[in-house]
Amino acid sequence: MEIKWTSKAISDLSRLYSFLSLVNKQAAANTVQSLTETPNKIIHQPRIGERLDEFEPKEVRRLLVGHYEMRYELTRDTFYVLRIWHTRERR
Repeated sequence: MEIKWTSKAISDLSRLYSFLSLVNKQAAANTVQSLTETPNKIIHQPRIGERLDEFEPKEVRRLLVGHYEMRYELTRDTFYVLRIWHTRERR
């Protein structure tokens, strides 16, 4: 299965890094690294995340990574990282 990042997910990572780096650059880098490594860690069990039925018939799932929510879509051959945000953000 191939992993692909949407432009919105990449933008989310940039936004999170920019926000966190104002306080602690190392913590910001560690957070972004953890988030970018997550798809590689779960690729062999991609259905570990909670399925979001409101996106049917697409298979969109959410996974909590620390204090961050990662939404992703599974297709036959691809794991698409859709969006990432802090759980305290209003979404």
